[in-house]
Amino acid sequence: MEATAHASITSTPVMSTDLATLFKALAHPKRLAILETLRDAERCVCEIEEALGLRQAYVSQQLTVLRETGLVCYRKDGWNVYYRIARPEVYTLLEMAAAIDNNPGDCAVIGPTDEGDPTCCS
Repeated sequence: MEATAHASITSTPVMSTDLATLFKALAHPKRLAILETLRDAERCVCEIEEALGLRQAYVSQQLTVLRETGLVCYRKDGWNVYYRIARPEVYTLLEMAAAIDNNPGDCAVIGPTDEGDPTCCS
């Protein structure tokens, strides 16, 4: 049975660089805060700036990364630029990541234990 499980893992396609780029974009706390700000509604850059207490140039820089990964899109209205979520399924991904972070699982042993073998995967 172990050989079968191993075969299915090795036959899985290698993760793409696009997926790595997505996770890299999500690995920044301010970009995550921006995504949360956009969760319920389209927002002007100035609204995001005010909500997060960040400078406009910094917010724009982080929005560019999110736009390049396809997570947000924008529209211009006069001098204002409005952003909205382009891929709402990103929130499902973030919720799953939060669940993993809040519950590391039984194998997450930190330090030596007095209970026999410290690994659960042997």
